Order: sequence, then C-alpha cells, then structure tokens
Amino acid sequence: MRLGVFLPNWVGDVVMATPALRALRKMVGPHGQLVGILRPYVAEVLVGTTWLDEQVFCERPKTLRGWTSGSVARDLRAAQLDCVILLTNSWRTAWLAWRSGARERIGYRRDGRSWLLTKRIIERRMPNGKLQATLDGYLQLVEAAGAKVESTNLELATTAADERAADEVWKRLRLPVGNRVVVLNSGGAYGAAKQWPAEHFAELARRIARVGDLSVLVNCGPSERQIAREIVAGAADSRVVSLAECESLPVGLTKACIRRSRLLVSTDSGPRYFGVAFGKPVVTLFGPTDPLATKLPYERETSLSLSLDCQPCMERTCPLKHHRCMRDLSVDMVYGAVARSLEASEDECAA
Repeated sequence: MRLGVFLPNWVGDVVMATPALRALRKMVGPHGQLVGILRPYVAEVLVGTTWLDEQVFCERPKTLRGWTSGSVARDLRAAQLDCVILLTNSWRTAWLAWRSGARERIGYRRDGRSWLLTKRIIERRMPNGKLQATLDGYLQLVEAAGAKVESTNLELATTAADERAADEVWKRLRLPVGNRVVVLNSGGAYGAAKQWPAEHFAELARRIARVGDLSVLVNCGPSERQIAREIVAGAADSRVVSLAECESLPVGLTKACIRRSRLLVSTDSGPRYFGVAFGKPVVTLFGPTDPLATKLPYERETSLSLSLDCQPCMERTCPLKHHRCMRDLSVDMVYGAVARSLEASEDECAA
C-alpha cells in the first residue's frame, strides 16, 4: 500500500499530527509506503522521526494560475498513491488529491470539495457546538481510513546535528547543565496579536533568574531577533540570554534547546508543541486563539487565558486596538504558574 497524507501548514499543527502519523505508519506496515505531502518550511519539524518514507513538497501558489499546481500534481501521480488522507481542509489540497490519481481520497466534507473525495467525513462537535479540538480531528480522519490510534502523545526527535548546535549555544552563552534552564518563547508566525509584551517577558525572566539558581534562554525565529534582544536588555541579568545572535536559527536548534530545558513558557505557537512533545512542563499564554481548539491530553501544561468577552477573536492583530487579552495577562499570574510548575517538576525529580 502506498498511502499519501497531506500534512497541516502550521508548525504546531504538524506536531499535533504526529499521533496520526504514528498510527498510519503502523497501518501501512513494514512493506507499505507512507508519503508526506507538505510545505517545505514544516518539513524540518519531522526531521529525526521515521514515519515518512517519502516527501512531496507542496508550495503555496504565488499566482491565481498556481492553484492548478501542475508540477505538484505530476509529482503526486508519479508517487502512484493508492489512497490519500487530507489532514488539511482546503479546496486546493482536495483538488490535488483528486489529480493524484489515488483511488481513495479521505477528508472532511466542507467548502464545496465533497465531489473531489471518495470518503467524506463529517467533523465531530463538542457539547458546546464547537468543532472538536484539532488533534481529535486528525485522529478521526485516520481512524476513518482504518488506522488504530494507540496513543495521543505528541512525539518529536532531534538529530545529532541539532544536539551539537545546542551544545555550542550552551557553551557560548555559558548556560548551566543539568536541568537548570527555562526557555521563553515570545513569538509566533500567526501575527502580533499572539505576542505577550516584551516588557512582561523581561520581568518574568528577571524573576525566574533570581530564584532557584536558574538561567533563562529566550528562543526566537529569524524575524524575532529584536524582540529577544529587548527581553534580554529589559531583564538586565547576566543569567538571561537569547538566541538572537546565532547566525542560523533552524527549527532543529529550537527543538534541541527545548528538549534539554527545565520548563517552557510560550505563546500559543509552534514551540509550545515542541515542549509537549518532549515531555516538558509548559506554561502557555493564550490571547486571540481558543485554548479548547488546540487542547492537548497533557497534564504538564498550564494554559492561561483571561477569558475576556472579546476572546477568542482569532485575528492576527487586535481589532479593538487595545490587545488587552495579552497586555492584561499579568506577570504575577504567569510567574505564579511558572513557580507551581517548577515546584512540581522538582518534586518529580526528587521522587
């Protein structure tokens, strides 16, 4: 069996898809082939894992004519897929699945794409009427394909190169070994509305560094270097450092840094899911997004949200211009959650 799976377009969503990939890998067996169809920029998230036998890259089209995606369709036809599962909900990916020539095409029935599918799934809803959490949606699809889900745990891996890069960071920034580094992640590709103010992060970092012989590493992506610098400058403590001056900031480095951390504090963005996948205590700050939509079966995560009347708006920038959902999320509230998580992890180590 040659099974193709369209993977999500966001880093965090790809991590949430790992239980589905694990189940599909077992379903196709040692003699089958699992082919991932994905954007190039999320491929690095899965480096080090062994579920996918092949990858077909599917870039976002830059022009209207690009929606036909002839080259991708040719690659998919050349892959000779028997079945395609769409973890994506777009019309375009359903169109590509149809053009792949696969006899079976499984996805959610929505947005006028039913005629492109052979097995049309209706999304389950929660008791409040909202759609089920993203993770549960992925699992519903793979179960419809015949896969057996044995675990909902998120899972990632690092490579030897990732770990060597993290070793260099630890050496250059003089970070302590032995579970004494807290990672802060302030950014996110979604938009400015997800960001907690840099001055809040700076105060949080200062408090963490002054308690319990801990150091703080501020994670950042290529476009977030300045925010990371502002956090370090605002903290004004030699134990608070950042990745901002690293020449290269690959996803693998972020994975390796989080894997060896004591705890992660993050906005609702990709690195949040890295922390969960590596079994770290995670404190997640929610603003415009819905905590229920990405709820994870993970007891070591603390989700913080003010639950304002305007939440969740799901906008990239605050439509009301006040951004209270993140600005009013106080340092005291976040530090309290951090302190409780640190204490719990210390008790686990002692046990």
